[in-house]
Amino acid sequence: MRRVCLFMGVAVVSLFCPTPFAFAVDGWASMNGGTTGGEGGTVVTVTNATQFLDYIGRSGKYVIQVDGNISLSGMNNVASDKTIIGVGTNGQISGGGLNLSSVSNIIIRNLRFEGSSDDAINVQNSSTNIWIVHCSFGSCSDGQVDIKRGSDYITVSWCHFQNHDHVCLLGHDDDNGGQDIGHLRVTYHHNYFDGTNGRHPRVRFSALCHVYNNYYVNNSSYGVASTCDAEVLVEGNYFNGCDAPTLVGYGSSPDGDLVERDNIFIDYDTTPETRGTVPEPPYSYTMDDGADVPDIVQAYAGAGTSYPPHWYYTLYGDFDIDGLVDTNDLRTFADYWVDTADISDADYFDDGIVNAREFALFAENWMTP
Repeated sequence: MRRVCLFMGVAVVSLFCPTPFAFAVDGWASMNGGTTGGEGGTVVTVTNATQFLDYIGRSGKYVIQVDGNISLSGMNNVASDKTIIGVGTNGQISGGGLNLSSVSNIIIRNLRFEGSSDDAINVQNSSTNIWIVHCSFGSCSDGQVDIKRGSDYITVSWCHFQNHDHVCLLGHDDDNGGQDIGHLRVTYHHNYFDGTNGRHPRVRFSALCHVYNNYYVNNSSYGVASTCDAEVLVEGNYFNGCDAPTLVGYGSSPDGDLVERDNIFIDYDTTPETRGTVPEPPYSYTMDDGADVPDIVQAYAGAGTSYPPHWYYTLYGDFDIDGLVDTNDLRTFADYWVDTADISDADYFDDGIVNAREFALFAENWMTP
């Protein structure tokens, strides 16, 4: 099932609303029991590499707040049940990368990665339930986000990838089918592939790679490549200046399946390629109109940004996002009506007050499925 956002014309006007609704994990990372990271565990703030490496390697649940630039070398192992999150616009990992190997339940959020001597983030060896969200990736020696060796149930969303060649590899080798077939289920959505070359993503063997509502601009090689009988669904993306938006087969790798729908293609050299059929995603998700993707993604992708206001995705007034505007939402709306300290979720017109204009929209959507 796909939910389509309403009131898009008005929403764009208020695109830079400063206080967002805190969204839950979505895509493949929401499956297999979900991804919660260090939720419910100890919250710590780290300001240097010694502290950072200590906490990311500990067993147990931790929310690790990164305040400042953490200078690392090489690839550094992250243990299960961790949330690693940047503080405001301060969180940065430089010089080294994060290695997620044979682990589960990890969230990496609101961090900038720069100058890694290898990958910025490497996910491998059957790691599961990983969510990489609101991160920015600059130059590194290899991949910005590589996912391989039977890893599964992963979402990469709202990230900004810049000026790099090898961006997102999904499945590392044509001969690794024994470990990869039936796995490598990854969702990539609302990412900004900005002046990058290729691998966004390059897919082998995936049981279903879902690529939607991403913004591709000035990509000198290709957008998405499906190989080695991978199943890839590419929908609602905006490709502008991407030489080959979708490929079936790449290099010496055999063909994979790829379905594309509702994408926008501008200024390309190679006609988008497709093959076969692919499964539908087993989770519900919000599909934005492809024409709105550049505005949405440029405003909200990357570290130091926020989610769009919740009503950008669903009915205005559906504060708990259950598909209905009902009495539960009315209680929330009433709180916003009298409290001007934190009204941005209800201030649809972004004029500093919640008044009859917002209430009229609320009433219009009352009890609407």
